[in-house]
Amino acid sequence: MKIATTLFALLTTGVSLQVDPEAGSCGTHNFAFQAGESITYKVYYKLAGVYVGAGEAVFSSALDHLNGKPVYHVKGDGKTYSFYDNFFRVRDKYESYIDTSTLQPYKFVRDVDEGGHKTYENVTFNKLTNTALTDQGVFKVPACVQDVMSTMYYTRNVDFNNLKPGDKIPFSMFLDNRVYNLYIRYLGKETIRTKYGKFRTIKFKPLLIQGTIFSGGEKMTVWVSDDLNHIPVRVESPIVVGDIVVDMINFQNRRHPLTSLVDL
Repeated sequence: MKIATTLFALLTTGVSLQVDPEAGSCGTHNFAFQAGESITYKVYYKLAGVYVGAGEAVFSSALDHLNGKPVYHVKGDGKTYSFYDNFFRVRDKYESYIDTSTLQPYKFVRDVDEGGHKTYENVTFNKLTNTALTDQGVFKVPACVQDVMSTMYYTRNVDFNNLKPGDKIPFSMFLDNRVYNLYIRYLGKETIRTKYGKFRTIKFKPLLIQGTIFSGGEKMTVWVSDDLNHIPVRVESPIVVGDIVVDMINFQNRRHPLTSLVDL
């Protein structure tokens, strides 16, 4: 099983795009994270009520410059544990360079090694022409399109207080040289216990694209901390056999107090 790829799919599929008039037609102001933040997640395979740790991923952000523009350089590094390396070794790296003012992506890099199968993708977004340049050509994209990594940071700045349970929010994502038009469905608020602790959370379900381990539809559930950080603290999804559970297990340099944490 491609544990690291599963982790990135779980954490970055549930995203919503909102317009902030003060930040431009496709922008939003960042209030949720800061440069220097680091969040670690652990992937569990759950079968018959038993959790087995299979891999980890670390998401980090830093200030950088790209073509003279200030950007957040966000990274995601995922890997299987050494025991699983004997069956299917995964070493995945994802990067995005995001405008600090609008949180729109300028560049996306994916460098993955999964069971010896290597994939490299380098995408440059041109916001003036609404195109994405890859080694396969130039592709037309929506004005507010996001990439796999930028979505996680963009969605953390959504004001869920303006939503009602059942509301759908559409979004567009560019991946593998094509645009996916998806949505998330807001479910409300819920207090849950994770491997880290007990949290007050915001809960939603993203519409998934059918793949090798995920069935299409609203099968995945995402919980983010109900505070200004909006940190994803748990993601669950059924797969072909069993379930995948992803829990936040560590964080550093968060921007705001973790007021959603009820107890450890």
